[in-house]
Amino acid sequence: MTRNILGIDIGYDSLKLALCNNGRVKKAVTVPMPVNLIKDNRITSQEAMTDLLRTTMRKAHIRARQAAFILPNELSYVRTITMPAMNAEQLAYNLPYEFNDYITDELKNYIFDYAMLSDPKAHPGEPMELMGVAVPATAIQDVRTIFSKAGLKLVKAAPAECAYISLIRAAKHDSDREYCILDLGYRAIRMFMYRGDRHVVTRVLEVGLHNLDDVIAESMNVDTHLAHTYLLTNYEDCQDQDFCINAYNNVAVELMRALNFYRFSNRDSELNDVWVCGGGVAIPGLCNAIHETLGMEMHSVEELLPPGVGQRVEDPVDYTLAIGITLER
Repeated sequence: MTRNILGIDIGYDSLKLALCNNGRVKKAVTVPMPVNLIKDNRITSQEAMTDLLRTTMRKAHIRARQAAFILPNELSYVRTITMPAMNAEQLAYNLPYEFNDYITDELKNYIFDYAMLSDPKAHPGEPMELMGVAVPATAIQDVRTIFSKAGLKLVKAAPAECAYISLIRAAKHDSDREYCILDLGYRAIRMFMYRGDRHVVTRVLEVGLHNLDDVIAESMNVDTHLAHTYLLTNYEDCQDQDFCINAYNNVAVELMRALNFYRFSNRDSELNDVWVCGGGVAIPGLCNAIHETLGMEMHSVEELLPPGVGQRVEDPVDYTLAIGITLER
C-alpha cells in the first residue's frame, strides 16, 4: 500500500510543500517565510518554524505522517568518489575521510551517506564509484525535532542533487543526454550538471536575486527589503530599467564563465540545453539575458516533473525540489 509523503523545501523567501503519492502530486502550497526566520542558512526559531509548518498544513488541508526534506546546499557536501572495492562496513568507516579536505569541523559532527553509481556485484573487485553526502548532525536533528512537533516523521533528507536525479529518472530521458539545471535562487545561482541520471558537478555562483535587490535599493533609494518587494512586483517597471538590465547581463556573463569551465573540463561535452527553475524564472529580463549570452536552448524544469502536474498545481516549477525529493523512496 502506498502512502502520502510530504515533500518540504524551505527557502529564503518561501516554504514549499508538495503532497505526493507514488509519484502523483495530490496537492501543493507555498507561503512566504517570515523575515529573519532563515538566517545564515539556518532556522533561527524551531518554535516559529513548527508553527508555520503546522498552520500551513492545516489551512491547505494537507494530511500526511511522513516527510521528505531538501537539505540546504550550504549545509551539505556532495562528492562523486571512486574508492577501492570494499564491503558496506568498511565503506561506512572510510567514507568520512573522503571529506577531509572539504570539512573544517570534526568529522564526528557529521552524518555521512552514499548512493552507489557503479554496480559492485557486476564488477567484483573493481573500484567503486559512488555519490557521497555529508551534513551536520545538528542540522538533521533540528529538522527532525521541528517535523516531529508538527506531527511529521522525517523519512528522507537529501540535497537538491538527489531530487533532480529522481526527476531525470522519472522522466525516462536518454541515459546519455547531458542536463544543465539552473536554479536562479536568492542567495546564489546553482548550476547542476548531469550526464543521464549521473551527477557530474555542481557549480555555485555567489550571485543571485539579492544582487538585484542591492541594485534596486541603490538606484531607487530604498532599503533592501523594500527593494526585494519592488523586484517581485515589478514596481514602476523596475525590472526593465537599465540598472536591472546591466545586472542581468553581469549574471549571464558569470554563468557563461562557469559553463566554459565545465566544457573545458569535459572536452567530450555536447551540452546544448539548459533547464531553468528558481525565483529568477519570474523575471523575464534575467531569463532573456541568460538565453542570449549562453546561446543554449532553454527549457522549463516543468518538463521533468511528473505528467499532469501543471493541470493540478499552479506554478508547478516552484515545487520542483519538493516533488523530486518524494520520488524513489
